[in-house]
Amino acid sequence: MPNIIIYTTKICPYCIMAKRLLDRKGISYTEINVDAEPGLREEMMIKSKRRTVPQIFIGDRHIGGFDELYALDQSKQLDPLLEK
Repeated sequence: MPNIIIYTTKICPYCIMAKRLLDRKGISYTEINVDAEPGLREEMMIKSKRRTVPQIFIGDRHIGGFDELYALDQSKQLDPLLEK
């Protein structure tokens, strides 16, 4: 299973929904709260080229936010990514 990283903030409803989706699938992930320390949001922005959270990475692949994660799940493309 590839390493999954989710950049989040504590009050983001889309972050919560993304984590719930992965939790329902029994997938473990590393959560990085960008509010926790200076520089983490900048790290996320450099990696993703986006400012908003969540930003989700599966292995080296940038998935995007919750909408993209959900779309992958609905189109049955998420499970194969998680199994690689």
